[in-house]
Amino acid sequence: MGKIKNMIKVVSGSPQFRINEVLDNTAPLYTYYGQTELESDLVNLQVDTSDSKQIRTLDKVNIVNEGDVLFSLISGKATIVRDIHQGYLFTQNYVKLILNDEIDAKYLIYLLNENTSIKRQFKVGLQGSMVLKYTIRQVRELELPKIVSIEKQRIIGEIYFNQLRLQALKKRVVALENTIVIEKLRGINN
Repeated sequence: MGKIKNMIKVVSGSPQFRINEVLDNTAPLYTYYGQTELESDLVNLQVDTSDSKQIRTLDKVNIVNEGDVLFSLISGKATIVRDIHQGYLFTQNYVKLILNDEIDAKYLIYLLNENTSIKRQFKVGLQGSMVLKYTIRQVRELELPKIVSIEKQRIIGEIYFNQLRLQALKKRVVALENTIVIEKLRGINN
């Protein structure tokens, strides 16, 4: 199909070390978008974000909006930002992918997270690297596979996200069942 850079605009996040923190309570307060938020957005479940870092700054920073496609240069995973993370600050560890009308956001996330050809391209790019971190250049140079019709993209993307959510819900059920059993055993043991 072609390289991502020919179809999708790739925007880097704010360099974290260049953001000047201020103590002025009238300055905007931003919450950092992190791996926890990415995983939450991917499976459409609320997670504990009480440990999320925040910063007050008057600097111009890059923020996410609901519906933005974000790719983590740390984990190599992509997601769509949900409304609960609207206005979060994203750092240089993430890139925002601005799509055209020819590619569905959920389908692109499916490709970035699951496609074997894309995984292979990333793996080749990481060989010999001491730090397992993806680069913005790697993302821009990714060769996308042949793209199916927009109707098929929407169906595939929807099924993918539904499957991720179902998988996450099943994990929660198992964890809760485990907690119940452990508590019952504690009660018997006393």
